[in-house]
Amino acid sequence: MLHFNSAKRNPKHCRSSGPTPGASTGEGLSGTKAIENQLKICGYKSNVDVVALYLARQGLRNIPSLSQFRRLKYLWINNNKIQDLTFLIKNYYLTELYLNNNELTDISGALKHLCSLQILFLHNNELKKLGKTVKELKGMISLQTLNLFQNPLAYDPDYRLYVIYFLPSVQLLDRKLVTQRERESALHLYNPKRTWVMQSIAFGRRVDTSLETMVESSRCTQSARGPIIPSDHEFGNNTNKVPFEDPEDAVLVRATTRSLMEFSSVDWNKVATCQERRLKNKTEEPLEKLTVQFR
Repeated sequence: MLHFNSAKRNPKHCRSSGPTPGASTGEGLSGTKAIENQLKICGYKSNVDVVALYLARQGLRNIPSLSQFRRLKYLWINNNKIQDLTFLIKNYYLTELYLNNNELTDISGALKHLCSLQILFLHNNELKKLGKTVKELKGMISLQTLNLFQNPLAYDPDYRLYVIYFLPSVQLLDRKLVTQRERESALHLYNPKRTWVMQSIAFGRRVDTSLETMVESSRCTQSARGPIIPSDHEFGNNTNKVPFEDPEDAVLVRATTRSLMEFSSVDWNKVATCQERRLKNKTEEPLEKLTVQFR
């Protein structure tokens, strides 16, 4: 089950409710000072011990590099004035990152190395380019929870289906579960040819052309173009497998091979029972097996 609140990983004694008393409320703390305060509050003895860092609501505009915290997994930087994310360049172990309510306009090149991320909050920023933003997140194969709402890009008509299709690992998008119907709609919208082939093979289609005609046509076409695969080449355990350029050919081959069924039976009335065999009251007749093949 997915959760929105990860406060259980961020103990109360490691949290600060805002800028340290005495700091300028107009500009907030400097990034360096905010980090030092958190390390003292949490009682960390060395940088290696730091797995969670809470820097939210500090009025921060800039944060120094966090590369010294190599084991950092949970990071809160929400509700600041951050515009640049270059300070995350070495934090490969991050699994939860909260960047919501900042002033981000572009994340290109800043997050793609964070392949372990499972939760990413980016809502309430100024992200405008849907394609560039999603491209930055494509390598996050473990990403399950993603928030992008209240960004200009979220007003794209097909925004949700676009994100669902190109980020298939996401299960919770903008606080709403991704449904199977949405995944199917996204596939139909962004890869209609694959949808058509899948439906054709899954549910079956009537084939009006004979197998010999289609295969011969396919081979002639390939001969004209030149061989695609050497005849003595082998991939895995599949030797000399004929590639099909047209999905119709693949559908036909499947329809004429895997769908073949055979049913055999005999006339049991002509088979003598045990008692009849003992008394020899019935003449033994040769058995006839009836075999029916159908598709």
